[in-house]
Amino acid sequence: MSSSSKTNHSPKQAIVIGAGFAGIASALRLRAKGYQVKIIDRCSMLGGRAQVFTRGKFKHDAGPTVITAPFLFHELFELFNEKLESYLTLVPLTPWYRFYFSDRTTFDYGGSLEDTLSEIEKFEPKDKQGYLRLLHHSKDIFDIAFTQLSAVPFHRFLLMIRLIPKLIVLRSYETVWSMVSRHLKHPKLRQAFSIQPLLVGGNPFSTTSIYGLIHYLERAYGVYFAMGGTGAIVSALEKLMRKHQIDIHLNCTVEKILVKDKTAQAVVLSDGTQLKADIIVSNTDASHLYSEMLEKKDVTVMPRLKLKAAKYSMGLYVLYFGTTRQYPDVVHHTIWMGKTYQSLLRNIFDKKILSEDFSLYIHRPTATDSSFAPAGCDSFYVLCPVPNLQGDIDWSVEGEKLKHRIIDALDQTILPDLKQHITEDFFMTPAEFKSDYLSTHGAGFSIAPIFRQSAWFRFHNRGEGIKNLYVVGAGTHPGAGLPGVLCSAKVIDQLIPAAHDA
Repeated sequence: MSSSSKTNHSPKQAIVIGAGFAGIASALRLRAKGYQVKIIDRCSMLGGRAQVFTRGKFKHDAGPTVITAPFLFHELFELFNEKLESYLTLVPLTPWYRFYFSDRTTFDYGGSLEDTLSEIEKFEPKDKQGYLRLLHHSKDIFDIAFTQLSAVPFHRFLLMIRLIPKLIVLRSYETVWSMVSRHLKHPKLRQAFSIQPLLVGGNPFSTTSIYGLIHYLERAYGVYFAMGGTGAIVSALEKLMRKHQIDIHLNCTVEKILVKDKTAQAVVLSDGTQLKADIIVSNTDASHLYSEMLEKKDVTVMPRLKLKAAKYSMGLYVLYFGTTRQYPDVVHHTIWMGKTYQSLLRNIFDKKILSEDFSLYIHRPTATDSSFAPAGCDSFYVLCPVPNLQGDIDWSVEGEKLKHRIIDALDQTILPDLKQHITEDFFMTPAEFKSDYLSTHGAGFSIAPIFRQSAWFRFHNRGEGIKNLYVVGAGTHPGAGLPGVLCSAKVIDQLIPAAHDA
């Protein structure tokens, strides 16, 4: 049903703080319920971390580049009887990822099941059956954790209690690494099939195996790229929002949420302006919300305890550059594995120190879409997991050093002669994630996806102890990653009544 058929003569007002994908999805869902919606963001364009950077004639997606579960985007257009295809073109990728190991061997993951089994056979034929068992187990997790629970509110502890038998059957108490190791024996395959938690900010050696559902999610729905990049998705959603009269405010920071009688009533902008609302949705980092945007007297015991005990995801160092030549042998997504694995992750997540070794995610959008670079050139985005700002790292010094180490490593491996052809390079560190996106400790994905920070134990989608306040995004249920944050908007869709019923 379109928004215009739902609105009444004096529509209820809703404010969404933060225009990341969770905020945009929330704004659209609220508009479809008949609310007059304002969405406010401190960046100069919509998308939250999914900004678009241009340097010279090169374009770079700054945020998420792996698109899974495309049906979650389709749903947002269908709210208004529209079709995503009228606004955007999604194309499937094959392979989904190429793993490049330090001994220069490669493993292509994605495409058909037969393609994946053929690649597995190159390393360990016996692991083909192990992968099929892993995929079956992943489907079992997906059928419960995603299909049944990803859009279910977890603000009631009783629901968590009822789930315990299912969680035990699914072995959610074990880690992703343990789950993968039960099914696969070859060390390189274990690495390749356990990296998925890193896509949502988690250490495979401590992240709950619930996140093993990503294997089946990718297999069932594929991995996609939006022509024009992730920024094109944001532009399509912006057109949808403007068409349906959602009020967009950019370059505008919400400093505080005013609470009276345990009810959120207004937001305060950095210039002192107060905006009243019947419903307030926060798509800011949940820990920033409770530690900085609310008065201490308004923060109840549970979020205080969660803040005190919080374990945060890793930081992200992202290097962007163009090249004055093309690298046609480099696929769209490459996972460049360092020489170490567990010890590297221990340094990042536990010791919070920079290692001599590193692993990289390399995005080459020009493998699919030539619009990202001039003719005969390539555009690159290289993401390196690093400690968050809880580590004692001076990024004003180490940022430049790490850039040269990464360029040297790529020059000697998959991007030969990179030093001669690199151009328009720049980088972001956890320091920029904190200053630009108000991410606590500069963490790339808010709080970490460990068991004690999942479901009811995560920050709730219904504001804890505060009426008319709702929370979406990476720090709340169901978690980080595009499917997770889009599902968080589906959760509050269940919690918030239609405007005419409010």
